[in-house]
Amino acid sequence: MAFASKIITCLLVLKVYMAAPTESHITCGIVTSTLAQCMGYLTNFFPVPSDYCCAEVKALNQMAQTTPDRRQVCKCLKAVAKENKGFINIELVGTLPTICGVSVPYPFNFSTNCDTISTAV
Repeated sequence: MAFASKIITCLLVLKVYMAAPTESHITCGIVTSTLAQCMGYLTNFFPVPSDYCCAEVKALNQMAQTTPDRRQVCKCLKAVAKENKGFINIELVGTLPTICGVSVPYPFNFSTNCDTISTAV
């Protein structure tokens, strides 16, 4: 009987680890700090993003591997761009993944519906 309870416990633990996360672990603070490294480019001060900016974009992409995380990043990007409209060029925010060599399964702009973003390609 003890063996059966150990098996059941292991199966329950495995189920918890395999369950899809429903909350993002990425905060808007993380997204904002990433964008801070890209401000020269996003404000049209520099013609291309710096290597440091691209390193941060790549790191953020690595962190955002789940659907909730990708949706959270999208929502934060839109909020930051909206708060800084006229200062940040939203079109340039959308070019960061391509210029930095990061593949994301959705385009980013003000009309992007963040709630439809998923990790599926």
